[in-house]
Amino acid sequence: MSKRIVVADDEAHILHVVSMKLTNAGYDVQTAEDGEEALEHCQADPPDMLITDYQMPYMSGVELCKALRQSESTKDIPAMMLTARGFDVEPAEMIEAGISAVLAKPFSPREVLGKVVELVGEAQEATVGA
Repeated sequence: MSKRIVVADDEAHILHVVSMKLTNAGYDVQTAEDGEEALEHCQADPPDMLITDYQMPYMSGVELCKALRQSESTKDIPAMMLTARGFDVEPAEMIEAGISAVLAKPFSPREVLGKVVELVGEAQEATVGA
């Protein structure tokens, strides 16, 4: 079974590019257009990883990550933050929110995939021999 990743971003083109790259690499991807929708996805069926934008409607990426840390079923989900230049995530804030990695926009889809592999492993290879 492939690893499931929730990708949350209010920019449709970023959702498309990231989800296509991850899907092509063998991951099961679920998308959300804001923090509240992503939180609902994560609470309903905790994914293997969350990739979230910093600045989104209704709930920021940091608020989303902090909310996930409050629940036993979602507290250990690795999270990667995508952020536009000028929106720096402070190291203390990263630790408090449980953010494992931060990538600045613009980023390459290959860079995102590399971080996902680093944090949760490759979907195809992780299931072989399991």
